[in-house]
Amino acid sequence: MRNALVIITLGVFSWTDAVDFHITNKAGGPIWIGIQGNSGKPTLKNGGFALNQGQTETVGAPDDWAGRFWARTYCNPQSNHCLTGDCGNKLECAGAGGQPPATLIEITLKGSGGLDFYDVSLVDGFNVEGSIEPVGGQGDNGQYSCKKSKCGSDINSKCPPELQVKDGNTVIGCKSACAAFNTPEYCCTGSHNSEATCKSKDWPKDYPAQFKAECPDAYSYAFDDHKSTFTCKASQYNVVFGGV
Repeated sequence: MRNALVIITLGVFSWTDAVDFHITNKAGGPIWIGIQGNSGKPTLKNGGFALNQGQTETVGAPDDWAGRFWARTYCNPQSNHCLTGDCGNKLECAGAGGQPPATLIEITLKGSGGLDFYDVSLVDGFNVEGSIEPVGGQGDNGQYSCKKSKCGSDINSKCPPELQVKDGNTVIGCKSACAAFNTPEYCCTGSHNSEATCKSKDWPKDYPAQFKAECPDAYSYAFDDHKSTFTCKASQYNVVFGGV
């Protein structure tokens, strides 16, 4: 009986400290959600689930969780593969990441100073609009405190031909320059692996500038400016894919 009491008490404690993510699909059709925890963090919902148009699913997380959410699009329930954001032949990604291009929603709960840090990232390219917004929460009332971070532009319709991912004649994703060309310069690797040596304005073509013009809140490449990181302290976050 004593052991049972301890288990119940621990369960209540972990639930009290949990953070809820309300994930909504406002895209033009069904999507599959991908979830991946950072190193040492749990895989929520075993990494993913299907979400019909207009549907919302609530995902609970420990209050010190860190990881990413993304939408997988044009998914086939027979093969369990998706044309963008694929994580293998499975509905639940179970720890696997998404195949670029994919719009990423990233968050670190209880980070530096006890604050949550969150952002929208196009470092792995773009497939759908996305946003993350705290519900309530406490911050410092600054420009990037407890505000919605979003990419609300259809970048697919403006994607340069050399970065396009197509299904027939339809552009369904926009690759990053790194994914398209895989050079140290575009990927910020090797001798370009620092903020000083990897500046998109010095690239043969400044692709991140095009992404940034459409979605100024979002990270556009590995060493993008720090204005894309938002902070808050909240127990609930709304994550939306499509129509943000």
